[in-house]
Amino acid sequence: MRQRPDQLAAHLRKTLSPLYLVYGEEPLQAQEAADAIRAAARERGYSERECLTVETGFDWDTLRQQAASLSLFAGRRLLELRLGNAKPGDAGAKALSEYATRPAEDTVLLITAGKLDWSAQKTRWFTALDSAGVVVVCAPLDLRQLPAWIEKRLRARGLNPTPEAVMLLSERVEGNLLAAAQEIEKLVLTVADRQLTAEAVLAAVGDSSRYSIYDLVDAALLGQPQRVARVLNGLRGEDVEPVLINWVLHQEIRVLTALAFARSQRQPLEAIFAAHKVWDKRKPLLNQALQRLTLADCRQLLRTCSWIDRAIKGAETGSPWDALLASSLRLAGLELLPK
Repeated sequence: MRQRPDQLAAHLRKTLSPLYLVYGEEPLQAQEAADAIRAAARERGYSERECLTVETGFDWDTLRQQAASLSLFAGRRLLELRLGNAKPGDAGAKALSEYATRPAEDTVLLITAGKLDWSAQKTRWFTALDSAGVVVVCAPLDLRQLPAWIEKRLRARGLNPTPEAVMLLSERVEGNLLAAAQEIEKLVLTVADRQLTAEAVLAAVGDSSRYSIYDLVDAALLGQPQRVARVLNGLRGEDVEPVLINWVLHQEIRVLTALAFARSQRQPLEAIFAAHKVWDKRKPLLNQALQRLTLADCRQLLRTCSWIDRAIKGAETGSPWDALLASSLRLAGLELLPK
């Protein structure tokens, strides 16, 4: 029986199979799936644990002997077989098939393995394990699956993330679940009110950097092109993802565009500040930028943000970093090239 890692907890609450195979390329999910099976076995009285590691020269008769032996006090036990990236070979295939046919009494067998390709999944031993127990496939998540996984994990840790925060964290870890888990644990420790915003994610990134992304934005709004270039160069040297920089620039430029449009229509700016929840301390920075930017300038900057986003994703040719520099300097009032 096949189970996804996110289905395993519900399965273990209901029952415990005599045999589990956990395999795949995603190390965090494989580790946590195996840990969940171990915990479920302990809760049901499988207090003994024995481990076998398959290495060069491994004697597969050891598995048969372990299956046939009973503990001194006839207690329940968890037997682990760690395949890693090893192949069972003929002897291993035979031993695994035999075990699947006659699982040991009062024993849960947990087999862990790395990647198993399609040819391995068509073998007799794999089919026998699949029929006799539960197979948990720990494949890497694609970019469409990652945000849901991150949001679920954040909420399980007591955080209430905004969609923007989930998106930023998803793009930051780029499908690396180990990195995602580490970042989430860091956020659990740093977010006091449990409300996780995009700003909190960015702040966590900035805490470990010489410069924060907000240093870049503030320098641009204040019309400080030299500091803009210095901060952006520092962020690049610290491996801050360009998607994060572009995101926060886009947020500020979007507000500026709304303000510039309201100004062109002779509408009060306070309503725009309120609609975008602009803090009082940031209003002077935005007002200062409005003194040098027209509505057409703001719209061009928005188009540049869209181009940068496509360039980061490989849909446009050109350097996103060069475009970020040009856009930030234009926001600061300095134009590198004619429009």
